[in-house]
Amino acid sequence: MQFELTEEQLAVQAAARDFAKNELLPGVIQRDIESRFPAEEIKKMGELGFMGMMIDPKYDGGGMDALSYVIAMEELSKIDASASVAMSVNNSLVCWGMENYASENQKEKYLKPLASGQKLGAFALSEPEAGSDATSQKTEARLDGDHYVINGTKNWITNGSKADTYLVFAQTDHSKGHKGISVFIVEKGWDGFTSGHKEDKLGIRASDTTSLMFTDVKVPVENRIGEEGFGFKYAMETLNGGRIGIAAQALGIAAGAYEFALAYAKERKTFGKPISQHQAIQFKLADMATTIEAARLLVYKAAWLKDQGKDYAQASAMAKLYASQVAMDVSIEAVQIHGGYGYVREYHVERLMRDAKITQIYEGTSEIQKIVISRGLLR
Repeated sequence: MQFELTEEQLAVQAAARDFAKNELLPGVIQRDIESRFPAEEIKKMGELGFMGMMIDPKYDGGGMDALSYVIAMEELSKIDASASVAMSVNNSLVCWGMENYASENQKEKYLKPLASGQKLGAFALSEPEAGSDATSQKTEARLDGDHYVINGTKNWITNGSKADTYLVFAQTDHSKGHKGISVFIVEKGWDGFTSGHKEDKLGIRASDTTSLMFTDVKVPVENRIGEEGFGFKYAMETLNGGRIGIAAQALGIAAGAYEFALAYAKERKTFGKPISQHQAIQFKLADMATTIEAARLLVYKAAWLKDQGKDYAQASAMAKLYASQVAMDVSIEAVQIHGGYGYVREYHVERLMRDAKITQIYEGTSEIQKIVISRGLLR
């Protein structure tokens, strides 16, 4: 069992850490206040190869392993979870699924610009009445000659109004239930396809989260991925990997909050000495560091299993369940260590606390993760 990172992984870690410090940190508070999408920052992330890290170089990806991707996600999420979730969706939910299941023509046309960061992707599964219950899709895709006609609404879509390419899940045969769900590649700007208002969120406020509306949107048959009815399996397989990305995001949020708290504890003085010398603070820091390390091991193991070609569904659910709880616990304690300063924007930890909550909700709530885990245990 190897616990040391390779030279390549250490280089990825250093590059991501430098980018977060030099490019994301300077404007992160203002972007949060204004709910302003980090468009320029994400463009630079694409130029550095962060948007298609695990994709084969023949499709203009980085050809890296899942662990390298997790390491980069962790470092970026320490500073800006809004930027890192755009990266997670593009890598885990859009590019990975297309590389594994799309046709060669689809990969040439759509995957290459996504993996290279020239274009941005979105994963349109959730609906007003189909969140955790993804089987209850109401969006319809009706075959009409050489194209499908899509009608329906999607909710909570990350990169909703900013993406160029969308993976859209729709019912092609209601009589078959979840086995009648198919998946399509839809381009921004097609007639009848519009995005709704941007959600005013508690956290990851700079992330672009919108609804999507489809009114008689014509989608060529060649833009369907796989056969009719393949969509639900596609979604579930893709979400298994997506959970690793969100687990890494949660890990990064926790680690970022801890690092801010540790630095503050060494500088802030009360009763004539730094608060880091008070046992009450020392014990908080010890608990924070321990749970972060435990979360890191779970997240890294899930990524390692994926890299080994082993079943990682249960491991990714465990990683997301635990890391998201650690993100909440550690960020709350980070605010507590900062005292009143932790309650204002300038010190960053209040933002990280707000950002942490969504990691327990999207790409499968904590309750859904427990269902996945228990099914694996009882199989």
